[in-house]
Amino acid sequence: MAERPQIFSVTELTRSIRELIEGVIGEVWVEGEICNYRKQASGHQYFTLKDDRSQLACVHFYRPGFRSASNIPLRDGMQVQARGTMTVYEARGQYQLNVSLIQPAGEGLLAARFEALKRKLAAEGLFDAERKKPIPRFPKAIGVVTSPTGAVIRDMINVLHRRAPWISIIINPVRVQGAGAAAEIAAAVEEFNSGALPPVDVIVVARGGGSAEDLWEFNEEVLARAIASSELPVVSAVGHEIDFSIADFVADLRAPTPSAAAELLAPDTTELLRRLQQMGAALRRAVQERIDRHRRDLAFISRSVLFREPRMRLDRAAQDLDALSEALQRAVADRIAFLKQRVAAAGGTLREHRPDQMLAMRRHQVEAVAGRLRILATQQMEKAKRRLEHSAALLRILGPQATLDRGYSITRNASGEIIRSAAQVKPGDTLITRVADGDLESKAI
Repeated sequence: MAERPQIFSVTELTRSIRELIEGVIGEVWVEGEICNYRKQASGHQYFTLKDDRSQLACVHFYRPGFRSASNIPLRDGMQVQARGTMTVYEARGQYQLNVSLIQPAGEGLLAARFEALKRKLAAEGLFDAERKKPIPRFPKAIGVVTSPTGAVIRDMINVLHRRAPWISIIINPVRVQGAGAAAEIAAAVEEFNSGALPPVDVIVVARGGGSAEDLWEFNEEVLARAIASSELPVVSAVGHEIDFSIADFVADLRAPTPSAAAELLAPDTTELLRRLQQMGAALRRAVQERIDRHRRDLAFISRSVLFREPRMRLDRAAQDLDALSEALQRAVADRIAFLKQRVAAAGGTLREHRPDQMLAMRRHQVEAVAGRLRILATQQMEKAKRRLEHSAALLRILGPQATLDRGYSITRNASGEIIRSAAQVKPGDTLITRVADGDLESKAI
């Protein structure tokens, strides 16, 4: 028996085709001429892109804040480049391009890719000034990532040796143009950070001038992220002063040219020597002024009476010290005599008041008070005992138990309420009757 074929509904098949197109093709750039352009009241724009043999339906959905890259209204006959996602409009079974960016065809795809990556990295904060690392003022070693041949490295070496011959230059050779060059440059930056190469204080990513296509590898995301992740400060020196790359925005410092980068990093030896000479002269003047001031102070002291007659001053100070010592001894003796008198007077007062006699008298007084308290307590207990016995006798005579003993009883219902009237009882109610020696349970009839 032949296997039954799988049968799709139109919707199922259309949805499968949409998922296939979106998954395989995804986002693309398409260039063509606009025709059948119309803009709805909602702000959505519908048009067709065509060339001499084919056409493609396009839709640009209105979103607040969106504008075309050129900021020029779209119209029929315009030659444009559109970026968007390929999908299928299931209601018609028609594939279309959902446009997210559109620009005149003359601006080129490279510029569009540049702006798209620039916006993406800026949104992530890779261009923020707060994350820029400081460039060392006096580096001992500089790592250069560039082509080992050509004028760039020779010019940088000449500038560095002329301005600061003590700086070590570590070259990590890479390709700076062509497919895959960006990955090589990124790997070279990572090598300097990994410690695989001799240590450096700063990294320079350098390339000479060229066309936009020649410099494009410095606009690749892989290189931008390698520079952003570098623990060492990175200087970007790509192209000429008018050239800007993504690497320039991510780097900690942009130099307009490779030679300018060398000048920024290497202090001018001549200028340093001039500054050192100026500082040395200022230091010599300051030291000489300090020496002159001390000499004047020494001359003034040598002319003073204290300097000319030191022995007389010392003898006078010794005599004053002896006088103070005698006065101190007299003051101590007087104080001791005064304290002896105070002690003698206190001893007389103590003898007059005899603490042992005072304690004996207070003890007798306490014992007398305690005896009176014991008598009063006994009397109060006897009175309370008599009152308690009288109350117990009354309770025996007048209490409920005495009444029960005389033959009376107390009847309650099941809730414990006392039955005072027959009206409180219904036939079948449970009654509990207390007599003198216990409780009886019964049913009302």
